[in-house]
Amino acid sequence: MSSRDFVLRRREDINHPMGICWGVPDYPTPSFTGHLRPGGPVLTISSSSSSEDGLSRSLGGRSNESIPNIYVAPTSEIRVFSFAELKVAARNFRAKTLVGVGGFGRVYKGYLVEKESSWRNGMTPVAIKRLNPEGMQGFKEWESEVKFLGSLSHPNIVRLLGYCLEDKELLLVYEFMRKGTLKNHLFRRGWNPLPWATRLKIAIGAARGLAFLHQLERQIICRDFKPSNILLDSSYNAKISDFGLARKGPDEGRSHVSTQVIGTLGYAAPEYMATGHLYVKSDVYSFGVVLVELLTGLRAYDANRPSDQLILVEWVKPHLSQGNLTGIMDSRLEGQYPLKDALDVAALAFQCLEISPNHRPSMDEVVKTLEKFSCS
Repeated sequence: MSSRDFVLRRREDINHPMGICWGVPDYPTPSFTGHLRPGGPVLTISSSSSSEDGLSRSLGGRSNESIPNIYVAPTSEIRVFSFAELKVAARNFRAKTLVGVGGFGRVYKGYLVEKESSWRNGMTPVAIKRLNPEGMQGFKEWESEVKFLGSLSHPNIVRLLGYCLEDKELLLVYEFMRKGTLKNHLFRRGWNPLPWATRLKIAIGAARGLAFLHQLERQIICRDFKPSNILLDSSYNAKISDFGLARKGPDEGRSHVSTQVIGTLGYAAPEYMATGHLYVKSDVYSFGVVLVELLTGLRAYDANRPSDQLILVEWVKPHLSQGNLTGIMDSRLEGQYPLKDALDVAALAFQCLEISPNHRPSMDEVVKTLEKFSCS
């Protein structure tokens, strides 16, 4: 497939050595069904055009002007912060508080002073995303995060605590996750390798989060599911984050939504890359890629690998189909894993990576399969 056939934007996360560590007191583990937050935030935008294109035109290249008139109705669970409050919380956004940089902008670790905080000295740690005022991507993602995360509640979805909207300043405040991103644990040099049982636990948690999104009355498609968007609490419970590229699923009677191809190289489903048709099961493909990364400890795409191994899935898929894990399992595990479980996870990953979306399992089926492995 030539580069003319699709446009794929790579969205690399340049993380601080400590990783993006977001979290608050842990949620109880699993078996929680999740729900829509009652009366989730209502977001209204006034601009020269009601369309997204009109909004883009009104903002493009005008970083010195205020953002269009935006109103987000707060709820009892979503707070509205002033810029001054968040500036204090992040210690004036000093470099020492920076924990990550992405397409949206910069992420800082901050502390909120709260009388009823269960944290020491009433200081609650939070993660603060601050919009890059020079980029249009940041505004769109801010809007998407508020609309989606502001209305969702599930133990495997990161919690949005609030937002700030002042002039051209747009910020989001999240719970703080102590163990950072799965990306750091899998790929950052010097970090202790994740044990097999922990990898399986993370896979189950992330799968539950996706299954919840896919079972909503109006499904939500993540569109950019990957290890840097899987956050871990102090007990390695996984929570899906970053809904900046998320889209609502197709209307009743339709199989897909059509959109610009955008995401991260190595994770996007083939049908989406080729046609721009986004299916709910496009997320299932991305989940299959992450399963392969958990098995191998290798990145989905690595320009430093030999040419026939650049894209992990293309290299590993024949091994998965044959049930041959020799030479592809993460050597850092040092063989400390049940071979049967590893083979079963490999077989599940292969199913998730089927070329046709119709042949992939649903995320609910994926969860049930993984839970069987964890009980064996």
